[in-house]
Amino acid sequence: MSPSTDRATWPLWEVFVRGKRGLSHVHVGSLHAPDATMALRNARDVYTRRQEGVSLWVVQASDITASSPDERDSFFDPAGDKVYRHPTFYDVPEDVEYL
Repeated sequence: MSPSTDRATWPLWEVFVRGKRGLSHVHVGSLHAPDATMALRNARDVYTRRQEGVSLWVVQASDITASSPDERDSFFDPAGDKVYRHPTFYDVPEDVEYL
């Protein structure tokens, strides 16, 4: 068998679907496919069987870089010392409504 037809060598793809009422894509699962076109077709067949999706994204899992859950405290801590990111830093004039 050639590498393109050997399922053991097919890359892993992560699948994201945007629902009819959704504003963003949501991760729904993974699948193996030889290329992006086949991954998209397989994702359509597997993850939108009940016509719940209006848009699909497939991303090769090897192309995703993510933060580690074990490092969440140290990774996200630097944002806490930036006071300008907190709404209490700003003075809101009294005549401004609905802010």
